[in-house]
Amino acid sequence: MTVLVVATTDTPPETDELARRLQKAITPYSVILHNDDVHSVEFVVDALLKSVERLNRDQAVSITLEAHSSGRAIVVTCPLEHAELYRDRLASFKLGVTIEPA
Repeated sequence: MTVLVVATTDTPPETDELARRLQKAITPYSVILHNDDVHSVEFVVDALLKSVERLNRDQAVSITLEAHSSGRAIVVTCPLEHAELYRDRLASFKLGVTIEPA
């Protein structure tokens, strides 16, 4: 029995779309906390601790103070789906937060 294999350079559109979605999912994104003149430092620290379980108090304080002094601070860098979750959790505390590719 002879098997004929035909090589092609054309990639099916579904494969291209899957590759784009996979790359977007694994690309690291940074969750950015923006300076907040409305809430107290303690409020922001508590919001960080409740929203991002992997942070300890010292890290949350450091992030809060960096955002206060420089206008913004990276909270965490992770895949997009997690970044969106952390952004939404922090936004529920009425904090200024965005995500961007790392």
